[in-house]
Amino acid sequence: MAPELQALAYAGLLQGAQFGWLSLRANMELGFGKTLSPRDPQRLGRPLEEQASLRTGRLYRALNNHFEGLILFTLAVVVLILGDKTTGLSGLLAWTYLGARILYVPAYFFGLRPWRSLIWLVGFLATIGMIGLALV
Repeated sequence: MAPELQALAYAGLLQGAQFGWLSLRANMELGFGKTLSPRDPQRLGRPLEEQASLRTGRLYRALNNHFEGLILFTLAVVVLILGDKTTGLSGLLAWTYLGARILYVPAYFFGLRPWRSLIWLVGFLATIGMIGLALV
């Protein structure tokens, strides 16, 4: 399997792990009555993310951020693979993205500034670099 596809598969597993961690914390804090409900605004008053503790709220935002980043990263991997443009550098950039995403979650959870933003930037630039490589 190409390194880019391996990194994409692991990024999917990371997304699943993030969801599991968030779900565990949210259920413990908010209870199943809220987390298993249809989450109607009229009943809850405000989104669950806003009702959660500071750190659990950060996990919500980190999960959403990874969904956003994963879209662009998946696009980069697909273009590289289908365009037969993979190289050692594109593989390195894919693993760089994954490493940045792994570091991003605890950096966000613990509120590490400016590290969270810098780690995000590394992952973003790695993804953009992959797309650039697909075009040359």
